[in-house]
Amino acid sequence: MAKKDPAAVALGRKGGKARLTKMTPEQRSSVARQAVRARWDGGGAAKPAPPSGAGRIEDWRLEKPDFRVVEVDKDGDVHYEVRGNLDLPVPPIRDSKYLKPAQAIEIYKYMLLNRGMEFTLEKLYKQSKVVGGVYFGTGQEGCSVASAYALGKDDWIAPMIRNQGAFLVRGYHTRDVMMQYMAKAEGPTKGKDAGSHFGSIDKKVSAPISMLGDSIPVMAGIALGARLQGRNIACLTWIGDGGQSTGVTYEGFNFAAVQKLGVVLIVESNHWAYSTPTEEQVGVKDLAQRAIGYGVPGVIVDGTDPCQVYDATYEAVERAYRGEGATLIEAKMMRMKGHAIHDAAQYVPAAMREFWQKRDCIARFEKYLVDGKKWLTREQNERMKAEVERQLDDDRMAAEASPMPEPEWAAKGVYCAGADCHPIPLMYGEVQARGHKDVKLEQVEAAVHLK
Repeated sequence: MAKKDPAAVALGRKGGKARLTKMTPEQRSSVARQAVRARWDGGGAAKPAPPSGAGRIEDWRLEKPDFRVVEVDKDGDVHYEVRGNLDLPVPPIRDSKYLKPAQAIEIYKYMLLNRGMEFTLEKLYKQSKVVGGVYFGTGQEGCSVASAYALGKDDWIAPMIRNQGAFLVRGYHTRDVMMQYMAKAEGPTKGKDAGSHFGSIDKKVSAPISMLGDSIPVMAGIALGARLQGRNIACLTWIGDGGQSTGVTYEGFNFAAVQKLGVVLIVESNHWAYSTPTEEQVGVKDLAQRAIGYGVPGVIVDGTDPCQVYDATYEAVERAYRGEGATLIEAKMMRMKGHAIHDAAQYVPAAMREFWQKRDCIARFEKYLVDGKKWLTREQNERMKAEVERQLDDDRMAAEASPMPEPEWAAKGVYCAGADCHPIPLMYGEVQARGHKDVKLEQVEAAVHLK
């Protein structure tokens, strides 16, 4: 047990029953709190910083908005309103500790492509050229792009349907995404699927899974497989504030935490799980606090600041390489469009939308690069935007002109046609797990079939 502080003991001796009777209940309560604090923690002296790692939540934001969404029933009209201070100045972009000017400019270009591609998809949808719906990441481009940009070539990502900027960073073209949405024969899934459900072993992209959270155990499995081959790699995936409540999210990320696998989980805390505000779903103020339960470090960043997102992901990736395990990053921002193109998001209070519109990630990063750091001249910026527009137009025309799949293709490439159909070579080296050479497969018990 800790020793009592002499100063605290002396403070207690100054009291006595006579003094106590002259105090109000509030004064007695205040004195008691001071005495306890002085006795056990040295009189309120500054505590040493907690050790790096489990249980430590860092908040890197330069602005910490203080408002909440409440449900209001007014004469039978049930709707959401936002309460709190929304009259705050827009914060600056925080300088990155790691990004070089050329890298920051490349991230900005990917963000322009990401948004422009989604605008093009919206137009194609309205022309009835898209099969299925369109899911937007408007307002979240900086998070998708900057986080994927922080990975190395041997690392993996498992995007969600909104992380289309991450696909571009990993080597897909905007025409690939357009052809995929139009179910064209030259799209990544050759017309067998619409939307963003595609991946690539070569690009180290695990296809998005519609059941939210299911990509997390997949990433844990890939990280474990690499470790068995002697490599610690980073496996990045994202989850929304709604998806982080699913059971498989907990199971998958807990497994990664226990096994100290290099899974980097970015919680895109965008205030709305479809039409449900975060306040109606969880009891904690910051979803990063859940890192404490997993026993991993947690970081809160401004999701509209690409530099903060990049730095937090970069450091999480470095932890993964050192074999120190998983990291949870909460990126606070807002999804500026509805759940999908069919959702007008009229449930979002106008004041809240205006608040986040002023914090648009592309507008802020453009101002940072052009007016702040002066890494781009205005002429260079305009040329880059024109180049992006030309690329999007060329890719749209190529996607529209590409053929639809032949009907008989529907049954091809669905199931493996034999052992050589999809060879799975070891990607990182020979298996180095201790004792694996002693395992004799023929001695494994036959599968039990229950009747």
